[in-house]
Amino acid sequence: MTVPAPDRTGAPRARPSRLLRGTVGPLVLLLVTPPLVLLLWTLVVAFDGALRPLADPARWPALASALPRPSPWAALVITGFTVFEAALLRLLPGPRWHGPVTPAGVRPVYRANGPAALAVTHAAYLGASAGLGLFPAGVLYDRSGELLATACVLAWALSAAVYAKGLRRPSGPDHGTTGHPALDFFRGTELHPSLGGTDLKQLFNCRVGMMSWGLLLVSFAAAQHERFHGVVPSSMAVAVGLQLAYIVKFFCWETGYFATLDVMHDRFGYYLCWGVTVWLPGVYTLSTLYLVAHPRRLPPWETALLLTVGLAALAVNYSADEQRGRARRTGGATRIWGRPAKTLPARYVTGDGTEHTTVLLCSGWWGLSRHFHYLPEMVLALCWVAPACGARALPCFYPAYLAVLLADRTGRDERRCLRKYGDAYREYCRRVRWKVIPYVY
Repeated sequence: MTVPAPDRTGAPRARPSRLLRGTVGPLVLLLVTPPLVLLLWTLVVAFDGALRPLADPARWPALASALPRPSPWAALVITGFTVFEAALLRLLPGPRWHGPVTPAGVRPVYRANGPAALAVTHAAYLGASAGLGLFPAGVLYDRSGELLATACVLAWALSAAVYAKGLRRPSGPDHGTTGHPALDFFRGTELHPSLGGTDLKQLFNCRVGMMSWGLLLVSFAAAQHERFHGVVPSSMAVAVGLQLAYIVKFFCWETGYFATLDVMHDRFGYYLCWGVTVWLPGVYTLSTLYLVAHPRRLPPWETALLLTVGLAALAVNYSADEQRGRARRTGGATRIWGRPAKTLPARYVTGDGTEHTTVLLCSGWWGLSRHFHYLPEMVLALCWVAPACGARALPCFYPAYLAVLLADRTGRDERRCLRKYGDAYREYCRRVRWKVIPYVY
């Protein structure tokens, strides 16, 4: 299926075929991503972040023997953590939040208690460690390999379970298949699967994936504190501080996340399920994992620069998301940067035949580019990996991956918006010419 578009507005062009993206690509990713994430961890932990072992066949046996293995202990920890987060999601106070209407005309319901869950989770971890002495705070670093390997296995099993559930007992009308099992397994069969009243996307994307990211950062900093006689060097402080600030921002803005591409349009299959439970904690923390054994003492000017630029990028990212959300909630009857918001009315029809209206924001940050929020996110990522970058390239893997991911998401979002809003989005592309980076791209 191709999507036509005009040539002179900057709107997305047609795609001639889905063969590579829809069949070959998913098969390759299903087979490659699990060993890749384990290989990245091994190179960082066992080979000091060097890529040279990959080019030296004589070192391949040592590389293979250093790959992490699953363990019953890790399976118990991951399962217990998931149950704990599910309980917090259900039991902590918080309003019910209605997400955007789905293509089938359904409005999913979430529990908006993210900041409380974040605070309770980290307090429980630090309390059990420092207060009760049940385990050292650095245990997640010490056993990160087996946790990652076990998560690979459990996430595959979860992906298979939600795939089968979507075929046999879907939670709502937003489900279906393509007729290609590998593609269906990869992309998922349900948009909003639920179990016992718990939305699985919110549980695994937000409370398991994002929450485990924060706990790993705390454990990595604690492990370095233990190894370096009570000292956490400035490189680790900057990297962990900026990432934790991003995570806090995420949970304060969690209800806004429900209106993103991940939640509104990506089905809950391997791409999201395995991605948020394995790839996210395994790859997003890669530079910080490296810093545990390779600390740097940053000069004061570099520390100040990275913190200032990183926190400014985070503030801009939050401001952009807030502007768009406020424009949608008010139908454009608001002010952006002290002036009346410039918007375009847009209509779309859901699968039940109901017509809906919304606005496309053309001022503020969104007057600079159509996907402006990706730019400060990339700047922030560069700031938190910079302390680990130097002689080794591997610790800087995350920004390279993020650039590819955001380019892909930009293209997918452009095509989706064109299908959804039609001429209104073509006019939006004419008014806001740039996709992400103003005057560049």
